[in-house]
Amino acid sequence: MRILLTGASGFVGQNLLKYLSNLDIYSMDRNDLGHIRIDLFTDSNMVIHLAGKAHDLKSVSDSQSYYDINFDITKQLYDQFLISQASKFIFISSVKAVADCVTGILDEDITPDPKTHYGKSKLMAEDYIRKQKLPIGKSYYILRPCMIHGPGNKGNLNLLYKFVQKGIPYPLASFDNKRSYLSIDNFCFTIKELIMNDSIPSGTYNLADDDALSTNEVVSILSSKLNSKSRLWFIPIKLVRLLAKLGDLINLPLNTERLNKLTESYIVSNQKLKSALDTSFPVTAREGMGKTALSFRSIDEI
Repeated sequence: MRILLTGASGFVGQNLLKYLSNLDIYSMDRNDLGHIRIDLFTDSNMVIHLAGKAHDLKSVSDSQSYYDINFDITKQLYDQFLISQASKFIFISSVKAVADCVTGILDEDITPDPKTHYGKSKLMAEDYIRKQKLPIGKSYYILRPCMIHGPGNKGNLNLLYKFVQKGIPYPLASFDNKRSYLSIDNFCFTIKELIMNDSIPSGTYNLADDDALSTNEVVSILSSKLNSKSRLWFIPIKLVRLLAKLGDLINLPLNTERLNKLTESYIVSNQKLKSALDTSFPVTAREGMGKTALSFRSIDEI
């Protein structure tokens, strides 16, 4: 079995390469995908398409680049897959392809309404894959992961870890929010199941750990791995919102938009995927978060 993997140099790709180290993998970076040729698929049984342009939180990226990378390259790659001998195509999309904010629980039946160029470009790629006639013997899997974390992750969890490490109390503990996360272990496990199991039907699947965690729980887990007591400040919500409105007026670090992002809930259902896999994930949400915290700590101790 030979697998064509794109986006191998990123955080997720590096972890996936280690997880699938016993398999024959031909890896490509995003920069290698400018001219996709059918010979890239020679002897490849399947494609795992991780490469893409990530969401730019600072909003400095050229909007067209999202469509050039997340849609056009995916389209080219999928077109070649359809005429190749490969049998499976796994596309890593995102929950942001359907919703930037979630009321209740996000499942696959929601009507997509992405607000960013990142989300819109991912949705365009999804729609293209779904609309093409699938030859007999081929399968596609569109995976929509929520925030993935693990060794090598440099996202918001790392920043929160630094916050906890310095002993700074978390000041938004009064907000009772819950978010879904995805351990890199559970991500890699899912990919391997899709590789090995030929009975899983083609389709679009959300990908998240079984349980959502509150930010207070995350702070507690990070603190425990630092062998310290979690420090939470339960400042009255009305006072925090008042300070955020003041920040809107005089450009403080905390404003209404930032407060909403920090305290909103974003819960993702993984029931469709779990039913298709018919198995359990290797780690719980809390175990996965603990492993990530330990990876942060080990880096600091080097």
